Amino acid sequence: MTTLSLATSPELAQLLDVYPAPGHYMIVVGVLTLLLAGAQVPAGPDTSVLRPPLQDTLSTVSSRRSALEPVGPVTRLDVADGDTTRRRRRAIEVSEWYGRRLTVHRYVAYATIPVFTLQYAAGNELYTKGAGAPTWAKTMHRVGATMLAGMFTVNTVTGAWNWWDSRSVPQNRILRTVHAMTMIGTDFAFSYTGAKLSKEAENSSEKRRLHHQVALASIGVSVASEVAMKFLNR
Repeated sequence: MTTLSLATSPELAQLLDVYPAPGHYMIVVGVLTLLLAGAQVPAGPDTSVLRPPLQDTLSTVSSRRSALEPVGPVTRLDVADGDTTRRRRRAIEVSEWYGRRLTVHRYVAYATIPVFTLQYAAGNELYTKGAGAPTWAKTMHRVGATMLAGMFTVNTVTGAWNWWDSRSVPQNRILRTVHAMTMIGTDFAFSYTGAKLSKEAENSSEKRRLHHQVALASIGVSVASEVAMKFLNR
């Protein structure tokens, strides 16, 4: 710190000569004191000292943020509500006898296959030979017709009953309906063939041919409908 001597300073002596009054002297002394004090005030702290820590802090925060961020592109998976929830199937109850009627219906349907075979053999003899057909063919044809009438009656009742009992079940509903309508149609065809055409076929070759054609068509439709229900009604 610099010390100023008032007795040896020529500038101060000159100012004292110009302003000899005590009040003026005190003002001059005060001004000089302030100037000297201002010249000796130490400079403030160097701001450059604070910069390196601040820079280190920013670098640390930036490095930690980079470590937390995922590497590579982020894929957003949007899942619709409809894909995560499945609709539960509504349980539909049928009557207790549904399974029993279905079992009877199936076994009777299987039993019609050999009867159809015998009817075809006997009917073919009657169609080709007429009145000269063997006795077994005439007897077997009448017995087979009676058996088919009883079988179709049982299957018509059990099938129609089960079709109505399962009308609310959506699974294979169209297949069951087509099968029911088809078998009812064959019922009428067999009834027409046995009740009307069989008598007319004894005296007319044309009626005999029509009887043969309608019977074969009814057999074919019945077998096709039964096979469809066997393999498609799951």
